[in-house]
Amino acid sequence: MRVLYERCCGLDVHKQSVTACALTPEGKEIRTFGTLTDDLEELVDWLKEKR
Repeated sequence: MRVLYERCCGLDVHKQSVTACALTPEGKEIRTFGTLTDDLEELVDWLKEKR
């Protein structure tokens, strides 16, 4: 099967949490973040690390 995207992330969004699953060539990693601004900025930083 041909790989279309080398890296991707799925988000499960709730009122008080966001769970992110990042798939990269290094493997799969799942993390949960809060929904306040500081928490969402942490999510953005984590996703930028996965580039």
